[in-house]
Amino acid sequence: MAGARTSLDSAETRKVGASRLPESNLPVRERILSRGRSVLQAESTAILDALERLNESFVTAVRMIAGCKGRICVTGVGKAGLIGAKIQATLASTGTLAYSIHPVDALHGDLGMIHSDDVVVAFSKSGSSELVELLPRLKAIGCKIILLTAKSDSAAATQADVVLDIGQTPEACPLGLAPSSSTAAMLAMGDALALTVMELKEVQPEQYAAYHPGGALGRYLMKAGDIMRPEKECPKVRDTATLAECYEAILKAPKRAGAASIVDAAGKLVGIVTHGDFFRLFRAPRPAIDQSVCDVMTKSPKRVRIDSRVNDALQLMRQFAIDELPVVDAEERLVGVIDIQDLISRGFSVFDEA
Repeated sequence: MAGARTSLDSAETRKVGASRLPESNLPVRERILSRGRSVLQAESTAILDALERLNESFVTAVRMIAGCKGRICVTGVGKAGLIGAKIQATLASTGTLAYSIHPVDALHGDLGMIHSDDVVVAFSKSGSSELVELLPRLKAIGCKIILLTAKSDSAAATQADVVLDIGQTPEACPLGLAPSSSTAAMLAMGDALALTVMELKEVQPEQYAAYHPGGALGRYLMKAGDIMRPEKECPKVRDTATLAECYEAILKAPKRAGAASIVDAAGKLVGIVTHGDFFRLFRAPRPAIDQSVCDVMTKSPKRVRIDSRVNDALQLMRQFAIDELPVVDAEERLVGVIDIQDLISRGFSVFDEA
């Protein structure tokens, strides 16, 4: 660290950074921290300014999006367009059909993908970009338009049905030019729109998981029924079977299996026999493979309901060192098995706590 500080405070660094960092007699390290704090302060001020401007227009915009019979079309140019793309992704991932379109592409043929029952959410700090040419055409199609802008009296604003004013606080950029405070306020306002719509639609955790099947969020909310091996793929024998029949069922399973579930005449889970049980049995002086599985099985084994979260099943498997966990329905009938190898292949960790 000492070497790094010496390098940072070198004559060359001071010369290059002097025009870009707050002028001060402080060391360069302190000036860097000062600039960082000033950026965060400027952007937080912009968000708070947008908060103060929140009014009935926001209510109208939320209701317009929530009640949309088509899809939400998000558009914008430059940095504002990039913020719009993020909001489009948030809308889509929280249960609202949404897509992005660039204004220039729209003016060169992509207008054909926009329908009259779509609601357009446009992003523009100045309200004087290519949107000025696009918005009248969207109105002609029949779309409702929501505009997020820093200029509520701009040319684009005159074409919008609803204007959400983010304010005109100074940019955090040292030159006062690069979009920073304005994009922070746009992002916050867009998130407020998307997440308020999400709450209005009463999106549940299970629905949210369905939109995120491949990531950690999806894994956290998955149910046992989503990941289990179905009953037909799991070794299973009646409680009247012999150990030989039980072992044969394990060998015939379509996937590698380390245990067989034991069920009664009604299909209810009553026990489990594992490879470990067979290993201990075969080491006995006189193993009797024609004896009943009921003499060897673990009675009333650990199990989870089909609607339990996978993380709950994983915790149980960790706690009791279980490789295969039966899954049952509300009547305790066997419906499947969760295998530890399937969990690992889907990205669950058998070591870390949930």
